[in-house]
Amino acid sequence: MITWTLCDNADAVARTACTRIVRAARDAIFNRGRFVIVLVGGSTPELCYRLLAESTSNLRKWHIFFGDERCLPPTDPQRNSMLVAAALFDRVSIPEEQIHIIPAELGAEPAARSYAKRISRTTPFDMVLLGLGEDGHTASLFPGHNHPERPLVVPVHAAPKPPADRVSMNYSTLSFSRQVMFMVTGENKQNAVTGWRRGDLLPAARIGSLGGLEVLVDRAAWSG
Repeated sequence: MITWTLCDNADAVARTACTRIVRAARDAIFNRGRFVIVLVGGSTPELCYRLLAESTSNLRKWHIFFGDERCLPPTDPQRNSMLVAAALFDRVSIPEEQIHIIPAELGAEPAARSYAKRISRTTPFDMVLLGLGEDGHTASLFPGHNHPERPLVVPVHAAPKPPADRVSMNYSTLSFSRQVMFMVTGENKQNAVTGWRRGDLLPAARIGSLGGLEVLVDRAAWSG
């Protein structure tokens, strides 16, 4: 079941997400000794990560994974890992061995195989963060792309927005989490939000959760 939470603007979405993440981290560390989270790229998540860097949460017990990545050189500014590094990793003390970056520079197929091995002993995740594209895609799972169900991580080719080659956790992998939280902002997301709410078969609608699935959406993206 989806919980839709309406926020005033993108800043409010980021702040609400930060509060949710800190609380989930506190509970996971108390119950299991660590917090395993899957991160997403994007401007609103970036603001959330900067807020997290200022939080009092015990980040040394965090284990970081990525839902998807672009097949670009490791230091390319378009990579999700570079965005998160600038907003979070470079500003806090998370042990390097607990930051699991997708080796997308290897190419889509070898990177997918490598990352699948890395996460196979880690699931279920404690929290997965996701965004929503204008076409309803999430991570790098796009409409019209049919991926086999079994692989934990899939290679992506011919993505409708550059770069064409990417790597993404599969639907079942992203759903294998105690909590899943979407951050959706901007007027250009209205059509996707409307389609999702009325039951269109969008990629985002294929994501589930072991526990709660919440969509934080701002008023610009909410259409009624």
